[in-house]
Amino acid sequence: MNRTLVNRVANAVLYEGYILYPYRPSVKNRHRWTFGGLYPQAYCRHQNGSDASRNQTECLVQGNAETTLNITIRYLHLLERTVGKLDQPLTDWQDGRELPFQPVESLRIGDEIFHTWQEAEERQIELASVALKDIESRPALKKFAFPGRRWVEPLCEPGGQIAGMLVRRQQAIEGAIEIKGAKAGDGWKITLGVMNQTSLDESLRTNRDEALLHSLVSPHAILGVSHGDFVSLLDPPEPFSAAAADCRNIGTWPVLVGEAGASDTMLSSPIILYDYPQIAPESPGDLFDGTEIDEILTLRILTLTEEEKRAAAGVDIRARDLLARTNALAQEQLLSLHGTLRSVQPSSVEDA
Repeated sequence: MNRTLVNRVANAVLYEGYILYPYRPSVKNRHRWTFGGLYPQAYCRHQNGSDASRNQTECLVQGNAETTLNITIRYLHLLERTVGKLDQPLTDWQDGRELPFQPVESLRIGDEIFHTWQEAEERQIELASVALKDIESRPALKKFAFPGRRWVEPLCEPGGQIAGMLVRRQQAIEGAIEIKGAKAGDGWKITLGVMNQTSLDESLRTNRDEALLHSLVSPHAILGVSHGDFVSLLDPPEPFSAAAADCRNIGTWPVLVGEAGASDTMLSSPIILYDYPQIAPESPGDLFDGTEIDEILTLRILTLTEEEKRAAAGVDIRARDLLARTNALAQEQLLSLHGTLRSVQPSSVEDA
């Protein structure tokens, strides 16, 4: 497995729409758009089926008694960030102590602006060395849990005085991963389910913002195989065409990833991709848009005013890095984003 290549594509899926343009509180589309979110079951029941608490991946493997799978589930765990202003600046602070503050939508500290907003933390769950022969007779089940927490960070003026606080609150998430196998012609059909099993208070079951804090955001799976090969569902060989058509994928879609021709890794993504997707080599860095329309997004970022850039930088450290990277692009890097032609397909129509 070329893990570097796989991770670049997986990260594009993970952060699709996270900071696009980039988002900030003053613009219309200030809420992040993410794909394939898995919400608490109690919340989903109130939405009449518009949101899901479970997804399902089905794919095919050519293997034998020696074949094993390793599976990685990744998602974003959101957290709520509140900006607080102190009544009087302080010069002394004990690490971890929360000071009395007044919640505000934004606070300027020196040249920086900090906003009440949401952030995200990457989560990863590993299932290693699952043997096909074992999951045929009994599905493998792995439960996972990440506890809630609350922590604070002081905001200091250039002179060193503490003028505000960042208070972060993260809600607990619980879930389960189930994997089972069944013979399918000359191979195996693998069924992978990821479930959000987080309990939710009755008062929160209709509140989308609160439900998001208990959700798996942009979940996806990286599946690896040893002593076997994955089968493309987009272009299966003839012996597997019927079994491929029988695979049922819900909220996610598996494609081969890595170097072209490799068959040891699949990415099951909530965004529909083709086999062996790649990030454009001209891309100067993450733009948080999986379609990688780098030139348009870069030019859009460069049109932001200095005040808009300060506002965006106060949203997230990734936004600050994106702005700094974009502002530092050389002219030749900008030109390399324009007019790249990937391939030319021969015409099937003869010239008249």
